[in-house]
Amino acid sequence: MMNRLNNTEDILSRRISGFHQYQLNEPVHLTYVSRNLCEMVGYAEDELLDDSRDLYELLVHPADREKYSGLIREGTKGEQTLTGEYRLVKKDGAVICVRDTLTSRRLDDGTYEGNSVLTDISDLKKENSDLQFLNETIPCGFMKYTCEKQPRLTYINQKMIDILRCPAVREGELDYLEMYKGNIFLMVPMEEQRRFSKYLNRVYSADAPIAGEMALLRCDGTRAYVFGWVTKTVNEEGAEEFQSVCMDITARHQMRKDAETRRYMKALTDVYDKIFEFNLDSNTVKCLHCEDGSSFKMFENVPMLIDEALDKWTLGAVEAESREKFRGFFRDFCQKRLYEPDAKPPQITYNARSGSGEMKQYTGIFIKVDDSVSYYCCRRIQETGKEHVLQTENDELKQNMKDLVMQFSDGLAAFEVSADGQVKPLYASDNVQEFFGYTEKEWALLTEKFTPLESFVAYSEAAYEDYLELLRAGEAEYTYFDYGTETERKIKAICSPKESGGKTPRYVMLYQVEDTEPDGKKTLPENRTVSIRTFGYFDVFVGDKPIAFRNKKSKELLALLVDRRGGYITSEEAIGFLWEDEPANTVTMSRYRKVALRLKNTLEEYGISDIVESVDGKRRIVMEKVQCDLYQYCSGREEYANLFKGSYLTNYSWGETTLGELSNKPE
Repeated sequence: MMNRLNNTEDILSRRISGFHQYQLNEPVHLTYVSRNLCEMVGYAEDELLDDSRDLYELLVHPADREKYSGLIREGTKGEQTLTGEYRLVKKDGAVICVRDTLTSRRLDDGTYEGNSVLTDISDLKKENSDLQFLNETIPCGFMKYTCEKQPRLTYINQKMIDILRCPAVREGELDYLEMYKGNIFLMVPMEEQRRFSKYLNRVYSADAPIAGEMALLRCDGTRAYVFGWVTKTVNEEGAEEFQSVCMDITARHQMRKDAETRRYMKALTDVYDKIFEFNLDSNTVKCLHCEDGSSFKMFENVPMLIDEALDKWTLGAVEAESREKFRGFFRDFCQKRLYEPDAKPPQITYNARSGSGEMKQYTGIFIKVDDSVSYYCCRRIQETGKEHVLQTENDELKQNMKDLVMQFSDGLAAFEVSADGQVKPLYASDNVQEFFGYTEKEWALLTEKFTPLESFVAYSEAAYEDYLELLRAGEAEYTYFDYGTETERKIKAICSPKESGGKTPRYVMLYQVEDTEPDGKKTLPENRTVSIRTFGYFDVFVGDKPIAFRNKKSKELLALLVDRRGGYITSEEAIGFLWEDEPANTVTMSRYRKVALRLKNTLEEYGISDIVESVDGKRRIVMEKVQCDLYQYCSGREEYANLFKGSYLTNYSWGETTLGELSNKPE
């Protein structure tokens, strides 16, 4: 004990960083300084001790003296331990950052004594300053927010503030930044909030980052489009938090949207005589396309008030008997009463004066672009006196293609097909992109180059030979999976013929074929015993009827589940088998979800959806609900001992692992 007491002076002077002692009451001054403090600031002991004034305060950086004085004042308000950070100017002029831990003690005479220990945090401050510099200067938005159900924003850098166009706060005005800090979902559009919430849940549960594009609401009411990452981490306080880095791709998004619009308009102008853009937000209409001899040519791309334009159009061109019907159609459109869920786009037929002055019959259709903008497309009806049918003559088929656009609206695609079978899509609506098995981003890349037909159709549900037949014969029928309703629908595809010589634009129309079965239900086999054959080629039977899988990958997924023998398989694992040469990413994950939905729908069609169980994205075969030769053979029962003949899942290379196990199984 005595040794420890004898070493007290040495400990205070040398081994406790920056130790010094105060009299905290007026006049504030140092009563003791350690050698360690003197070495830290470069001053001798007698240069720091003075009973009449605080010489230490003169070392504090002028900009931090108020902060230092506040620490001293707090020390006289009771016995406590306080911490403060400030800068000191050393004798040689160098500046260091310190963290001061001040412990105050009340003496018998009522005055307060303070003992301070300094920690040099200059390196830490420099590191934080560098990070702050990066946060404020890198061309990316950066945010930190809590892992709560309603995440709170804890940090946002200046670039992110610029992306969101947060204005400077003025008295009496809304503080958008404070609003975002309380709930980060306020910067996400309503239709994106559910998707964003799912992303956060996935990042949190998988403890792995996710990247992607999404829209954000700017403070001025416009939208920004960003590409970013979300990751989960643990902050300095040990609390879990999300961090996001965002790049502003609004300009690129707009360029891509403009390019898609141009391709869309190119396809539409090959079909319609006139195209008008109706904008309900601005209450304007303008002519985007018309024939050279049309009276609308002089008003092309000139916005006009809708009511004013319709008055001139109705009185100047529309036949008197058609005017009330015509005005009612557009009145219902402006009042948003025309569009109905899952209904075909609204259409109208009317008589109007043509550019030559003759009264002709026209048909028109509204094609919705977004909540505020729609295209009104119209054309003159040919006076044939009967319905158009597909003809082998090229000009008649082209005209009938226009008629089909008016009748069916489930999908529209335009392609340019070269003489050697190379394909470049010019335009396709979303459901057509999904029919061919592509995401929006993948489809945009395809429009920039020619692709061999065999490669182009590799991800679709139909075989390459089916598409060759479509191009040859001009029409075909396929099964289309509607991802909005998660149901399968039959579609008819009609293709214009290839003209002679060079590259020829081809037009493909896809439209729904009505289900002719009563009540829209499939007739299920009476005997619903499910039998699965794995020895040899993989096949599934419901009773005596084999399942006709429309998609090869969905059949392979079911084989994979059977091979797993009742164990769950994750999305990532399944992707590793179904697309062996491709990593698990957003593209393959999207394809896998489509394959899984197709499998689910096929099993529902045969009334056996209960043989596959899905939990949180993981799937398994319910072994108790199927009869399978693999399971029978592995049971070890004597009556099944001769089922295995040396072949297993011949369709799939990944089955070789189980094949090896079966081949090495002892007799």
